[in-house]
Amino acid sequence: SFDRQNYLPLSLGFLHSYAQKHAKNFNDFEFSMPIYKRIAIDEAVEHLSDSDITCFSTYVWNFEISKAIAENLKKKNPETTIFFGGPHIPDTKEKGLEDLLRKNQFIDFASPGEGEIVFKSFLENYPEKNWRKVPSLVFLDENGNFSYTSRALGIQNLNTIPSPFLEGYFDSLIKANPDEIWIGLFETNRGCPFNCRFCDWRRLVAKRGITNYNLEERIFKEIDWFSQNKIEFVYCCDANFGIFKDRDLAIAERFAENKAKYGYPHRFSVQNTKNSTEMTYEIQKVLNDSGLDKGVLLAFQSLHEPTLEAIDRGNIKLSTYHELQKRFTSEGVTTFSDIILGLPLETYESFTNGVSTLIENGQHNRIQFNNLSMLPNTPMVDDKEKYDLQIVESDMINIHGSLGEWTDNIYERQQLVVGTNTMPKEDWVKARNFGYMVAFLHFDKVLQVPNILLNTQYGISYKEITDTFIENPLKTQVIGEISDLFSEQARNLQKGGAEYIHSKQWLNIWWPADEYALIKLAIEGKLNTFYQEAESTLDHLLRQKGYKDHDKILQEAIYFNKELLKMPFNEQDKKIVLNHNIWDIYRTGLIAEKAQIKEGEFLYTVNRTSDKWDSWEDWCRKVVWWGNKKGDYIYSCRPLSKEKKDVRTVIAQ
Repeated sequence: SFDRQNYLPLSLGFLHSYAQKHAKNFNDFEFSMPIYKRIAIDEAVEHLSDSDITCFSTYVWNFEISKAIAENLKKKNPETTIFFGGPHIPDTKEKGLEDLLRKNQFIDFASPGEGEIVFKSFLENYPEKNWRKVPSLVFLDENGNFSYTSRALGIQNLNTIPSPFLEGYFDSLIKANPDEIWIGLFETNRGCPFNCRFCDWRRLVAKRGITNYNLEERIFKEIDWFSQNKIEFVYCCDANFGIFKDRDLAIAERFAENKAKYGYPHRFSVQNTKNSTEMTYEIQKVLNDSGLDKGVLLAFQSLHEPTLEAIDRGNIKLSTYHELQKRFTSEGVTTFSDIILGLPLETYESFTNGVSTLIENGQHNRIQFNNLSMLPNTPMVDDKEKYDLQIVESDMINIHGSLGEWTDNIYERQQLVVGTNTMPKEDWVKARNFGYMVAFLHFDKVLQVPNILLNTQYGISYKEITDTFIENPLKTQVIGEISDLFSEQARNLQKGGAEYIHSKQWLNIWWPADEYALIKLAIEGKLNTFYQEAESTLDHLLRQKGYKDHDKILQEAIYFNKELLKMPFNEQDKKIVLNHNIWDIYRTGLIAEKAQIKEGEFLYTVNRTSDKWDSWEDWCRKVVWWGNKKGDYIYSCRPLSKEKKDVRTVIAQ
């Protein structure tokens, strides 16, 4: 579930529609209503208790609860045949395929890889129990020996899978649950040309490449189905939307046309192709202008060349990224980027330099710092010894999820890398701390204005700024508390603790550490003290670099940032008079360019009345939480007039 909405179970729809068309004995079976969300184990068992065959499609988000349901179901109905599939099934015996069956004796069969052909064959061979005729089937035979039939060939023509939307598979599910708000899962192609070792897409396409569904006869009609069924949110499952250029642009345009015509869907979310190009810009422009997608993911994972080689990753060129970022920013299109912490050959210096470089090239909304998680079928599983990957197991906690949200207190588990041979555990803690601190200072917009001033006018990198706050050379109290909080959270995570910090007081949800720090400062009334300490800290950094005569402009930049930060209980717009063109310096710096410092009289109005929050709870939810990905933490600002009086250009020395 996502924000009280539930995904239509597309994987089950594919299995059903393929078997319906191709299985010779399909009509001999009766299919019960699928379980599409986490429900109590007893409720699930009761729903499934009369089934002859019960199939589970599993991945990291439902593996543990699927096992719990299956085990209890087997106790209640020992005769039911339990079949596990999905991406979470280990690919080979060496990766734990046999262990899965021996440790979970309630599982009768398992199958790695694509499921449609296997499921169809399983149904056809079920009456006679001819299991060895079913491809990609894993089981323990009557003597307890591990058996694995020959691997099924991948589906060469996706159009042989009928559309579960157009064939009516979801109609009865929607009708039976009239109060649900549905999220549509949408696949226009299957596969991925990239070989990233931390990802398990590649095993599905090793012998096939990417295959498409028919555009006119299927894809456009499915888009119409979403609109006519008033599906508000559609999530595209393609690994690289935009890779087929004109075709994918036509899909985006169809969604935009339908939104204008029917009002649905409200949103269409895509994962852009890795090597973003002009086509990515055109597609995202269509989605942004129509209101279908307000955020563009420009993914990197790492900027360290040895790391990229080790993980078989090819990134967008920085020059191309910079140009795309500049265009998106200039046109008001929000972007965000991904960086993975814990990748092979990454060091503290390479990681932090990469983050700094990404910001300097225009990423000022959000970098998502993802902790490297070892998925069961990725090539990186084989790299553990080579790179001395230190792994801990921890509960999966949803960002902004509620405490106890997992059904029957069964948490899903993840394998996190918390140290490598090039980033020892202590360096990993420092790098995790750096990610928290740069998110707090820059992406939460707490100090973004002075940060950009120091970078564009004085040549100080974002890495140097962030490192200074972590080191806290002046030993200031509030900055020290923030840095200690981030270090403590990093060490807790390294020991298998939760990725986020729970607060019963603040919405009773799990907060990213940077957001938790912002809320804590604001509610405890420490923001003013923080800004005083920040001014002293940045002044110290500038003086260390040999700069002088920066006191007034630094003071104004910090004051301006403080007044721009969205806060509750503000009832009136704020008029500000500055002696420097801080707003111009800031806005120009967002596109990685330098504006000249000017002195004069600069008047601005900060719009504090278009959006107002009358309680801390409202502010926590609507600003800190909902503004996360877009970095939407500051008010809009309007210049009242151009500079007046004696305007002089000041060159930073």
